[in-house]
Amino acid sequence: MKHTIKIDFVSDVVCPWCALGSTALDQAIANVADEIDVKLTFKPFELNPDMPAEGEDAIQHMIRKYGRTAEQVAARNQMIVERGRELGFEFNLQRRTHFFNTHDAHRLLFWAANEGLQSELHRALIEAYFVNGQNPSSHQTLVALAQKVGLNAQQAQVVLESGQFTDEVRALENFYLDRGINSVPAMVLNNRQVVAGSQSVEYYEQVLRQAAQAASSN
Repeated sequence: MKHTIKIDFVSDVVCPWCALGSTALDQAIANVADEIDVKLTFKPFELNPDMPAEGEDAIQHMIRKYGRTAEQVAARNQMIVERGRELGFEFNLQRRTHFFNTHDAHRLLFWAANEGLQSELHRALIEAYFVNGQNPSSHQTLVALAQKVGLNAQQAQVVLESGQFTDEVRALENFYLDRGINSVPAMVLNNRQVVAGSQSVEYYEQVLRQAAQAASSN
């Protein structure tokens, strides 16, 4: 008998550690699919909620926000690239020149969850930003990505232009902030256990199996 585990993955689509974590989690879920049924939902977290529409140069942003030197930023980026390569994810951080506001991307992800294609859109957003250097705040980009994963482009346009799901996204962001999640990624299993940070495929597998075992004993 397969056990069902509910996962809320709190993340932002411009967070490289979230890209690493979600990629590793996808692989872990696939590895345990014969024994565990995972219900995965991505929850919103905005790293830069006050970012202007034009975005900010990625290197300058890291220097300003975290007080790092250009050399420290370069070393961190190289570590991210190497971690991604181990997972089969090829970061192209030379194309990712800016950080952007992601509120509209989160609104579209909220809608995509209702349509049953949230994970597919999330993967497309991660690839668009970290591999192709596309702007995740651009409505044109967002509509194209929605259509690419099988969502209705006209409905996606309506969601974006109308401001729909703004209140829902803000409420979810505040919900997780109020519960002490102030950095991402953070994975919440069955509304109880929190796994912070980007973890390995093996670690996620272990956590999933432990959660399934705990559920079977209840």
